[in-house]
Amino acid sequence: MSPVDQPTHGRTLAEQILGHAAGQDVRAGDLVIVPVDRCMTHDSLTPEIIDALHNNLGVEHVYDPERVAVIMDHVAPAASVATANAQARTRKWVREQGIRNFFEVGAGVCHQVLIEERLVLPGQVAIGSDSHATMYGAIGAFGTGMGTGDLALALASGRTWLRVPESIKVSISGRFRPYVSPKDISLYLCGLLGLDGATYQAVEFHGVDWLSLEGREVLSGMSTEIGAKAGLVVPDGVVAETYDVPGWLYADPQAQYRREIVVDLNKLGSQVAIPPEVDHIASAGDLRDVKVDQVFVGTCTNGRLEDLHALANILRGHKVAPHVRLLVIPASQRILQQAVADGTLSVLLAAGATLGTPGCGPCIGRHMGVIGAGEVCLSTANRNFRGRMGDPDASVYLASPEVAGATALRGYISDPSEL
Repeated sequence: MSPVDQPTHGRTLAEQILGHAAGQDVRAGDLVIVPVDRCMTHDSLTPEIIDALHNNLGVEHVYDPERVAVIMDHVAPAASVATANAQARTRKWVREQGIRNFFEVGAGVCHQVLIEERLVLPGQVAIGSDSHATMYGAIGAFGTGMGTGDLALALASGRTWLRVPESIKVSISGRFRPYVSPKDISLYLCGLLGLDGATYQAVEFHGVDWLSLEGREVLSGMSTEIGAKAGLVVPDGVVAETYDVPGWLYADPQAQYRREIVVDLNKLGSQVAIPPEVDHIASAGDLRDVKVDQVFVGTCTNGRLEDLHALANILRGHKVAPHVRLLVIPASQRILQQAVADGTLSVLLAAGATLGTPGCGPCIGRHMGVIGAGEVCLSTANRNFRGRMGDPDASVYLASPEVAGATALRGYISDPSEL
């Protein structure tokens, strides 16, 4: 029996995955060089990565085009001539490299697309040119974001180096109260731990065997906002039912954690992040004096069908408040088609929502819903620092799709349980 196949005990999920990839038993703090199962890059940073490959590394071809995925999602459709030219360059490079996993404008947000297309699987190592690549932990993969230089090196060599992170164990108990959802767990943790509370650590979620894949994606993706290197959900429940989870990947009761946190859902209410930091958290009901100009439901955090259903359930039979713009952008083309097929989209449009092309939308403040000076947006995205969605003098509050629906109806930040 090889070392990689031998059963080990007392290992976190991060230690298990990176140890298996490295072919050796590892502990937090060890430095490892591991093969990368999937490299993901998107339209905004691919030109810089191409430059790094050619100019810094002197490499003309990627190590293995079958391990690469390129998605046009950040500013798609192009919002300027410069953006259009950069995207044209990316398309040309993709053809030259023979990269088959290429997804055009409208396919959706990179992380959502990779999970939908099963381009990342449990137990794998996946890196991306986007900080929210931690989302791949929703299915039990070690996903993490990297800069252009590190990603270029992985594309050139097929490998990357990592320090095995320490892990924080988050145990979830109880069940959600009405109108409370996974986003509220994530925002609560942001408030509890702060922006750097999990810096270069893996956040490992336990006790959610009942949670949907969509909910798991929220937890793993939002772990980035507390500085985490990875956000891993134990691959049980729906993941174990729909994926071939390796037998060596499991919740080890002997694992050693830097810290353990218990979140009691029976006591958790609707949370809102107050600008300009995602760790400044308040209860939705305490922010009634905050009027909004725009409500945005979408992004890799909360643009999935489950989120659109939650929004539609609140808006059904009603109209958004006067002078409020409600922008809805599904996280993928597949989700858009599902929302059309089951009638969800009709409900949202009847309530006064405006629909955007599947992708990142205005999340990074470059198109499709940028806000102006003095305006206030309630967003289901993941970041709210100054200038994130437009003018530096605009304000972005972060919340769940349920809070977004209640806020769109009333015109000010509202707790959906009070409707």
